[in-house]
Amino acid sequence: MIDLADVVLTLPSSAGPVHILRGLSLRVHAGQSVSVVGPSGSGKSSMMMIVAGLERASAGRVAVGGQDLAGLSEDDLARFRRETLGIVFQDFHLVPTMTALENVAIPLELAGREDAFDRAGDALRSVGLGHRLQHYPGQLSGGEQQRTALARAVAAAPKLILADEPTGNLDGDTGAQVIDLLFDLRARHGSTLLLITHDPNLASRCERVVSLRDGTIEPDMAAGQAASVVLARPAQ
Repeated sequence: MIDLADVVLTLPSSAGPVHILRGLSLRVHAGQSVSVVGPSGSGKSSMMMIVAGLERASAGRVAVGGQDLAGLSEDDLARFRRETLGIVFQDFHLVPTMTALENVAIPLELAGREDAFDRAGDALRSVGLGHRLQHYPGQLSGGEQQRTALARAVAAAPKLILADEPTGNLDGDTGAQVIDLLFDLRARHGSTLLLITHDPNLASRCERVVSLRDGTIEPDMAAGQAASVVLARPAQ
């Protein structure tokens, strides 16, 4: 499902080029759940942006679902995301002037699905928000907003779910509920899951744990080892 080979990402800055990914290679098979851990600044989110086609690699091969992303136009990349991906961010990225139902229906409407609102309603009910369809994001708790974002990500039964610190803005109990839903929905749809997290206990729930450091991937850890990994956190 994911084939990254010698991927390099270098971005310009006023102080000179910034080398974010340095020849990163990773293969993820269809149906696998893989967590990505590593210190802040190691390139985790940048790697996910490249997999999603939201950032273009400076060099190397990026193929997702058998599609080489390098040759795709921006319109093609948008179509690829609609047809292949569901993405859950730490910040919910809901449109504040749209109801929960409308937020979930957006990607389905863009994909030309005539049953967009029916599917959106079903997705919201699947995450326990059937009573919140007509509520706006400002009327929802943080957990409800993230469940809405999760419903949006899975409404089209994507082949690949990308989740970038999906519990980062939630308290422990609410985060645990969202993660349980994420894994349940991923299993229900048979989706591949790529999960970025700083939480080693959450990482260990995936079948594979890979660690990024200085823009490269270290050898896989057994899932049971992840709980003992100590990750560097930015100073508060």
